Amino acid sequence: MSASEPLAAATLPAGVRARFVHEVNGLTVHLLEAGFEAKGRPCVLLLHGFPELAFSWRKVMLPIARAGFHVVAPDLRGYGRTTGWHAEVDGELESFRGLSYVRDALGLVAALGQRSVQVVGHDMGSFVAASCALARPDVFGSVVLMSAPFPGVPELPFGTAEEAPRKRAPRPSIHDELAALARPRKHYQWYYSTREANDNMRYCPQGVHAFLRAYYHHKSADWKANKPFTLASWSAPELAKMPTYYIMDLDQGMAETVAEEMPSPAEIAACKWLTEDQLAVYAAEYERTGFQGGLQWYRCKTSGRFDEDLRTFAGRAIDVPSMFIAGKRDWGPYQVPGSIERMREKACTRMLDCHMVEGAGHWVQQEQPEAVSGLLVGFLRRQRHPRRR
Repeated sequence: MSASEPLAAATLPAGVRARFVHEVNGLTVHLLEAGFEAKGRPCVLLLHGFPELAFSWRKVMLPIARAGFHVVAPDLRGYGRTTGWHAEVDGELESFRGLSYVRDALGLVAALGQRSVQVVGHDMGSFVAASCALARPDVFGSVVLMSAPFPGVPELPFGTAEEAPRKRAPRPSIHDELAALARPRKHYQWYYSTREANDNMRYCPQGVHAFLRAYYHHKSADWKANKPFTLASWSAPELAKMPTYYIMDLDQGMAETVAEEMPSPAEIAACKWLTEDQLAVYAAEYERTGFQGGLQWYRCKTSGRFDEDLRTFAGRAIDVPSMFIAGKRDWGPYQVPGSIERMREKACTRMLDCHMVEGAGHWVQQEQPEAVSGLLVGFLRRQRHPRRR
């Protein structure tokens, strides 16, 4: 369980190795890689989400490597065995802002001796991957976004020099509206930004292993009530139609929320996409590190303190080839109404494909690795040999 040693080979598929890369934007990065045996291969960078690890890519790394790529999956800042970060509720947030993760990715690419890569991101990693392609298209030459659409960057006020300042009437926040529902609710991202979120999950009565089992189950296709649909608006009544792992009961933490959907022993035994031994890898890491490192990104996002970073790129879109993949039973693509449409129509000017994978919820590359591997390999090969399209 020590962060000073790479993940044990016994926990990984044969052909995938773990190692450290030092001095990457202040970090010592723990990563998994496949296809490393041959020099000069084009590189694919895989960025995980929350609450996950580089280990989340274990099932798709070898198929991509067999297609001729060097595949690299790091534990991101705040996660796993990557060190050099410090996460305290009262500590600094700047190093967890979105562009800091872009610098981490850029630094890792350079440390690996690569001039350009293709980048794939899932969940929170999708936002990082999109930001990489937006900020440095010369380095991140194509991008695959998974489960979390990228709706674009905030616009700058335009042509307002001669206008008088406008006074806007105060209106209830979405949080007030959620709390005022007949069944009072709250948004999970703002809950993740609270002081108590880490301890609620790390020290929950059921233990981290059982907590993660319930969490992953609740957001997967195994939870039969996951039947997402398009919401009409960003309003409390509409948001409350989503499952409680997104729109939580006001008086519950995430540990209590998912405990209500803990799978039965028979369901656990039948879960082939995440066995108990595989789940133990996640549980051991989060028992050691806690969740605060990952939660810091949510705190940055909900605080609004770093929105101006993205406004640096106002008026720009992702112009490199892109693709979107999500599970057909994943609420992630729908949690912000209109985000998929904005991604396809404006934020990504060269979106080649958008796939909703059958039999998968939020953990699409783990739940349906063969389908996802096929989609990724097809896309990556097309960018490697663009004249063949």
